[in-house]
Amino acid sequence: MKRIFPFLINLLIFQIGSAQYWQQAVDYTIDVSLDTETALYGGTQKLVYTNNSPETLHKVFYHLYFNAFKPGSEMAVRQKSGGDKNTRFKVDLDSLTLDQQGYLKVSGLMQDGVLLSPIDSETILEVPLHKPILPGESTTFELSFKGHVPDVVRRAGKNSKEGVAFSMAQWYPKMAEYDREGWNADPYTGREFHGVWGDFDVKITLNKKFVVAASGYLQNAEDIGMGYSDRKKPKSKKGNVTWHFVAPQVHDFTWAADPEYIHDTYPGPNNVTLHFFYKNNPEIIENWKKLQPDTVKLMKFYNEKVGAYPYKQYSVVQGGDGGMEYAMLTLITGGRKYGSLFGVTAHELAHSWFQHILATNETKHEWMDEGFTSFISTLAEDQILEKNKDFPLERSYSGYFNLAESGVEMPQSTNANRYSHNYAYESTAYNKGAVFLGQLGYIVGKEKLYVILQTYYDEWKFKHPLPNDLRQIAERVSGLQLQWFLTDWTQTTNKIDYAISGVNAVDGVTKILLKRKELMPMPLEILVQYKNGETELHYIPISLMRGEKENPYAIGWTVEKDWNWASPEYSLIINKPKQDIQIIVIDPSNLMADVDKNDNYYVAPEN
Repeated sequence: MKRIFPFLINLLIFQIGSAQYWQQAVDYTIDVSLDTETALYGGTQKLVYTNNSPETLHKVFYHLYFNAFKPGSEMAVRQKSGGDKNTRFKVDLDSLTLDQQGYLKVSGLMQDGVLLSPIDSETILEVPLHKPILPGESTTFELSFKGHVPDVVRRAGKNSKEGVAFSMAQWYPKMAEYDREGWNADPYTGREFHGVWGDFDVKITLNKKFVVAASGYLQNAEDIGMGYSDRKKPKSKKGNVTWHFVAPQVHDFTWAADPEYIHDTYPGPNNVTLHFFYKNNPEIIENWKKLQPDTVKLMKFYNEKVGAYPYKQYSVVQGGDGGMEYAMLTLITGGRKYGSLFGVTAHELAHSWFQHILATNETKHEWMDEGFTSFISTLAEDQILEKNKDFPLERSYSGYFNLAESGVEMPQSTNANRYSHNYAYESTAYNKGAVFLGQLGYIVGKEKLYVILQTYYDEWKFKHPLPNDLRQIAERVSGLQLQWFLTDWTQTTNKIDYAISGVNAVDGVTKILLKRKELMPMPLEILVQYKNGETELHYIPISLMRGEKENPYAIGWTVEKDWNWASPEYSLIINKPKQDIQIIVIDPSNLMADVDKNDNYYVAPEN
């Protein structure tokens, strides 16, 4: 008993310390070879897995994403079974030839040297363990893998429409995330990703004529004959070379390869080196050169508004389709007009903060990544390109209003794979997600919103935050209760809709009758302008907030009594006669996402 007792004490301490927050850890060592003629690749992987959870694990799961790119796959079925067409897919998966299809197969999977018997389920490999992994313990998995690179259908693949040879995203057996909400082993149907942080040590062997862009830091520039841009094309196209990269503290590893890549570097903020890889195409070179100093401005903007980028490298790489964020790099299509090239770079770079450093679970809370990324990148684009729009987020708001009136909206907490309509998923993730921050800013104030984002980033980077983690920080910073907001906005499809239903003269004063027409409550800001040119503001908190925000305007305002959420009507008394009033406006800032603003105004009739 005396020998066991210290172990039990240590285990108890571990579990108590882990009760509030913990996360798993992985360290990958991968050696892969790609035959650039056949698009066949294979290699070995060693993975050290550390169970930091308070639970004993009896199985693990791997993602095998490339198995989705073939006829009859779950992704192919889902492509055709949705309520509308998924416009992200330009190709029918069921029409792919063998050369266009992809696959990823695992063999010889061992745990600490003991051969295992995994269960293959297309894009998910279920692995019953030889020995359970106890809390605080580590185990080593080793395997061999082989695969075929599909044509670019969605994000990754070979032979992109712009001629990029290989975009190698989600190409290796990837350990699934086990977190506070359990295993995240959803089949891949073209939606989002979630991963375990760790260190990657990756060696990539392929034909020596190719230039490789990858996550992480190149370790052997001299061995392959380059300081990247100094690399000269080999006289002979025969023979292979191995590129060695190390990527610390990332939850993914991506690379691209092409024999015609131009590679530029540009000094970024905080000693970060920016890398740009793009095709040697005269039609795009000018835009890609122009992009480089503007990317520095983008990184500075995000560093200031959210927090410091923690790595020393970031790469913008032509490849894939559209734009897709990965660890320490993005793959984007490059044959765009400059505004579009800058815009997609702004969006994908911002993902580094919200997806690859904070890294919310995109399958469950995709709006916390796509929406927040859209919000901050829209503001960055407006400032850096000097658009100076009166309302930069107008497009996101308009998209949300269309969604709210579409009849196909589902709650924002819906699993990304479970939306009936692709349109509803896209608009919920991007538009409604961005408007979430717009509403939060309206409730707590613009300055407090940025403090919330900065505190959120500082406290939750590299920790996979959940929605309530953000809420708790927002409450602490603002001093307001916000559970009502998080609940209504993300777990229901309740809408915001207020109206001025009457303006009446009563005993020398004015009674403004306000009505909540939909279910979601919000505090109101009411602007009253008089015929003599004077204006005044009235602020109506809701009782659910248990407080009020600070006045964000240059003129004073009057804080009125709370509007309790159960009451659909409210009377606001103005201590001046009705005949003196020219205009009354609900929400003069236009930030509140009221779905019908037509009845938010009162204008005195002409005499």
